[in-house]
Amino acid sequence: SHGAADISLTGEDDPVPFDHEMVDIRLSYGRHYREHPTEEIARDAVYPVCAPSLAGAAKPETLAGLPLIHTDWGPTGAAFPSWRNWLEAGGIAPGRSAQRGLSANSSRAALDLAMSGLGVALAQGIYCARALEDGRLVRPVARALELRQPYCLTIPERSARRDVVAAFREWLIAECVRAVRSPALGA
Repeated sequence: SHGAADISLTGEDDPVPFDHEMVDIRLSYGRHYREHPTEEIARDAVYPVCAPSLAGAAKPETLAGLPLIHTDWGPTGAAFPSWRNWLEAGGIAPGRSAQRGLSANSSRAALDLAMSGLGVALAQGIYCARALEDGRLVRPVARALELRQPYCLTIPERSARRDVVAAFREWLIAECVRAVRSPALGA
């Protein structure tokens, strides 16, 4: 809607060196940048999600018996909940299954595995809303576990003055808020 704009998406661990790389906008989990304007844009939660074919066998107490898909967020993702955290929050003893199963090094890869019917993933609403809305994924149980930190948007002052960056910022915030408030995530 803003006309021609070149967009390059790069997934990187924080912190991103804004002064050495021409990054205009950084979406991150948590606040990482004190030297650049940063705003909280959405608070999210994680939910068990799976392909519709697996959903019938899932109840909170039997979920640990299904193939669990783990996301290894690396050292910067230590604040993200694990299956062990999700099970314990529901009063379920995690046992060995909380550590066994498939593991992916990104939320997107974990969702792809879940959509393929290979197990149940813990997914952030910001990433799984569309797949839930269109039926590629379902929430086999309603319980969610709120994330400890918000998603934040950082835009260096040199970029904030550009019309195309301002337009992209508005669109990105609206999409993130829409995703975490999606009716498909209601519980």
